[in-house]
Amino acid sequence: MTFKNISLVHVYFMFGSEKFPVGRLALKDRKIFFEYTPEFIAKKYELSPFKLPLKPGVIACEDNVFEGLFGIFNDSLPDGWGRLLLDRKLMKLGLNPGSLSPLDRLCYVGAHGMGALVYEPEIEEHIASHHTDFDKIYEEIVHFQENDDDHFIDDLLNLGGSSAGARPKILIRIEKEEWLVKFRSSHDPKDIGAIEYAYHLMAKEANLDVPDAKLFPAKKGSGYFGVKRFDHFGSNRMHMHTMSGLLHADHRSPSLDYETIMKATLWLTKDVRQSEKQFRVAVFNVLSHNRDDHAKNFSFLMDQFGAWSVSPAYDLTFSSGPGGEHCSTVMGEGKNPTFANLLKLAETSGIPKQKSLQIIDEVQSAISKWKTFAKDAGVSESSQKMIQTAID
Repeated sequence: MTFKNISLVHVYFMFGSEKFPVGRLALKDRKIFFEYTPEFIAKKYELSPFKLPLKPGVIACEDNVFEGLFGIFNDSLPDGWGRLLLDRKLMKLGLNPGSLSPLDRLCYVGAHGMGALVYEPEIEEHIASHHTDFDKIYEEIVHFQENDDDHFIDDLLNLGGSSAGARPKILIRIEKEEWLVKFRSSHDPKDIGAIEYAYHLMAKEANLDVPDAKLFPAKKGSGYFGVKRFDHFGSNRMHMHTMSGLLHADHRSPSLDYETIMKATLWLTKDVRQSEKQFRVAVFNVLSHNRDDHAKNFSFLMDQFGAWSVSPAYDLTFSSGPGGEHCSTVMGEGKNPTFANLLKLAETSGIPKQKSLQIIDEVQSAISKWKTFAKDAGVSESSQKMIQTAID
């Protein structure tokens, strides 16, 4: 891998095997600019209507939430685990990670980010991996974390260096389908995989739209939680945009209220059914004690006709949040949101009271079966009790 600072990046958009130019990103005087191509403007795809509206001319990014990068492109960048791996690889090569601009990092992502955006020039070709020995991969992760040893950096980067989120994870192809598989970090409970799988079962029971998921077996421990990707389907890709990138809301600190999430959902999708879908996720997060509900954990998908919908729900698991509060407040309440807060949220979102009560009842019914889902998933007795206490 060699890095040269890049000042011009070409952005492309892919649907199926078709790739067409979206525009150009430029870095000048430490400020980032973007310009759509006339051909893309003619297609009338609004990829990021709030912060990068479709219009001719050069557009400057006016804030520094993402190091001066537009949110739509920041969505493509790895953070947490993926960024750590890339930075350690650079240090291994004697390079200073701090010298890379966001444009340099986009060129590392190349064609391997989430959604339908592709960046050129691509700095390094990614090699597709079929390495499915999850126990061996976990050993490499533990060795890297505990021994500060770069021996497995290349393998770990190849397996999932473009993925986002704090927990170690890989992107892997299994029987022609792409899966994201998560591994325990040093701060997680030993049965974190089983806990997340139990939450997945509980979310399905609560009628949330969730991706297919599995608990892959492990020689030691409760297993590795994996979900099937919903932005890539073989050679077909869908444009995906997080709430963080859409609104330029920093996911690293509490920055949103669910009221803002709901209003953005209705504005973008123009469909109250999508608002109801988003509200169901909000209710589930509140009642199941999932307080890691930051701005990057809500996303939208755009189809080939330019229509938006709420993406399947993801990262649903037990979390106490920063300081014991939700990352996204519920009508201003972060510590102890109530049914009254949820009903007010539904009201401000235009959801009829009868429908909101139905959603709350369905979610509450599913969460009341926590112990059943936990036992089915193999959650430890101590974790079962701790989570039940928090839910109660």
